[in-house]
Amino acid sequence: MAYQNSIPFYEKYWYKHNYKRVTDSLLLILLLSLLGYRVISINNYSLFPWFVAFLCESWFTFSWFLTLTTQWSPAVTKTYPHRLLQSVEELPPVDLFVTTADPELEPPIITVNTVLSLLALDYPPHKLACYVSDDGCSPRTFYALQEASQFAKFWVPFCKKYHVQVRAPFRYFSDKPEEVFGANNTPEFKQEWLQMKDMYDNLSSKIELDSSIISNPCNGDFAVFSNTERTNHPSIIQVIWENKEHIADGLPHLIYISREKRPKQPHHYKAGAMNVLTRVSGLITNAPFMLNVDCDMIVNNPKIVHHALSILLDHKGEKEVAFVQFPQKFYATLKDDPFGNQMTILAKYLAAGIGGLQGPFYGGTNCFHRRKVIYGLSPENIEKDKFSGNSISEEELKQKFGTSKEIMKSVACTLEGRTYSYNDINISNVVDVASQVAGCAYEYGTGWGKQMAWIYGSVTEDVLTGLTIHKKGWRSEFCMPSPIGFTGFAPGGGPNSMAQQKRWATGLLEMFFCKHCPIISTLFHKLTLRQCLAYMWIINHWGLMSVFEVCYACLLAYCIITNSNFLPQDLGICIPAAFLVIYKIYTASEYLAEGLSIRAWWNNQRMSRITPMNAGFCAFLSVLLKLFRISETVFDITKKDLPSAKDVGDDKDAGRYTFDESVVFLPGTTILLVQLTAMVIKLLGFQPPVATQSGKHGCGLGEIFCSVYLIICYWPFLRGLFETGKYRIPLSTILKSAILTCLFVHLCQRTVPG
Repeated sequence: MAYQNSIPFYEKYWYKHNYKRVTDSLLLILLLSLLGYRVISINNYSLFPWFVAFLCESWFTFSWFLTLTTQWSPAVTKTYPHRLLQSVEELPPVDLFVTTADPELEPPIITVNTVLSLLALDYPPHKLACYVSDDGCSPRTFYALQEASQFAKFWVPFCKKYHVQVRAPFRYFSDKPEEVFGANNTPEFKQEWLQMKDMYDNLSSKIELDSSIISNPCNGDFAVFSNTERTNHPSIIQVIWENKEHIADGLPHLIYISREKRPKQPHHYKAGAMNVLTRVSGLITNAPFMLNVDCDMIVNNPKIVHHALSILLDHKGEKEVAFVQFPQKFYATLKDDPFGNQMTILAKYLAAGIGGLQGPFYGGTNCFHRRKVIYGLSPENIEKDKFSGNSISEEELKQKFGTSKEIMKSVACTLEGRTYSYNDINISNVVDVASQVAGCAYEYGTGWGKQMAWIYGSVTEDVLTGLTIHKKGWRSEFCMPSPIGFTGFAPGGGPNSMAQQKRWATGLLEMFFCKHCPIISTLFHKLTLRQCLAYMWIINHWGLMSVFEVCYACLLAYCIITNSNFLPQDLGICIPAAFLVIYKIYTASEYLAEGLSIRAWWNNQRMSRITPMNAGFCAFLSVLLKLFRISETVFDITKKDLPSAKDVGDDKDAGRYTFDESVVFLPGTTILLVQLTAMVIKLLGFQPPVATQSGKHGCGLGEIFCSVYLIICYWPFLRGLFETGKYRIPLSTILKSAILTCLFVHLCQRTVPG
């Protein structure tokens, strides 16, 4: 790129949050004081409860230290797209990746809205190409995209003519007509708006109801889907729309891809799909920058490409920044966040904290990548100008990128900083070659998924891929323009939310136990120490912490059942009491400062107990089974539903907790029954007497208070024992939990002398 001047296209501002620093430090001091108290008062407790309490509290202290250091030096990034447009002679091409995997869990109408919002970006259309990866090999998805491409011919000009902000039709038309017409009250606009709404309603009806066309695919474009199964089919690449004339007021290329799948062949979940998208797009358009989004993440700001390129094309960013991550925000949110999955406060402070370090984690969606970084280029390569001219040998390219000569040519072009001209792009000529590199056997013996691109070995391939980029010395940046870049729909209900959280926890734990562990990356590579601690924070928050929380919960019940104690019964109780009071007031004030309610705060406090002990603990057990080679982890696709209204905050049923027979609800149900059983034993006086001559104390108010608090946190599970339908915990789960509870009580009583 050529610049007219060297003014920065973006700036980064560090700031101090002194109140937060002081409070975080005070809480850390209290936790360290509690550990000190444990050490000097060891003779006042039975050895087993003391040891478990000391072990868990030591880990909680370490966890809080990770929180403190991650959020200690927050920073925000401000972009200047107007400077970019004034300085860059010609904007670069950008490839757009959309991934979907199951037409039942991810309805095609959701994918269509995401694609339409991308096709309508405020960016030269002839420099955009949208690739849709369908891992479900669904003719329904292909048909939906075909119909959407016809609708896009009218929708895209409409959006640009009237400067529509949210360019996903279902979101745009969810506003009431009087609200829309109030902003643009001309007869021409009203007429066109009504026409577009009718066309979109017709499109939705076709996609949802026209099953006769797609149920028996045998003719025309649908012939490629005959005799295909979801996990057994050849590569399918179909050009739905091609901007052949490369005209600036046309539509971007739209290309459908379903990679080859065969039984007993590893497919590497989303990471494998992303690598196929990278290879196929490299053959066709080979844009130097790539945006990847999930099928439910719609564009909320049509100028996102300009904002991202303001960072990636900055004279400093070009040498240091590998990817630009837009945060995940949500639309049609439930009132007071009953499932605790919107993570508003967590995202605010975590984003600012890691933004002040080596940069944000790669979140798997809403992210702009530099293609040459995905191909394995490091900052050192750029400084030494290693890939200039013809310095890359054909043997080196073949060994790393595979045997396709066309792939090697496109990779060399990318690493040398060259882009395809319009004359170089002829989609029809490369579709056959693209089908070959989308085959499941192409990667054998290459570096795909191992040395570069999306890295295999974890079901959270996004964070793992970002880690391998960071450990090479690259930075990343958050981009938070106004309005925000993307919005999605947070999963609702218990099963969907828990499945997503379990997948995150599983993948992060897999990452911790593999060769790409952040600790190893800091010791032997270029991951900075504080960035390592930030990665450890997210691994601990979703995975490791769950083990100690479950142990602490069981310790509460153990002490009540055996009439022993682990919490202080002298002035030492002031330490945990002070920590609890300060922490609760501190977190509540953060919610109130953001304009959120106390109920939203409580819902998140409650779910911060439920989620780790269920999803996190199940993830830990599944990773243990994988390490012992007993079973493999599974990639669970989160079910996505298209909300029918703009705001579902007043729908009470939408906020009710639901259950299914998944094992993910077994730990929580067991913990609840264990606490209830312990309280019954206490109330009925079935506790064993305390030997006064031993100098030990019986169960005190501290243990009772904590157990009651935990039961209150598990109120949705308590209601689930007596509800009906999907709001009831399945009988099979209750029976399993009852057996585990009886076993726990029996083992506790066996430890009582006499």
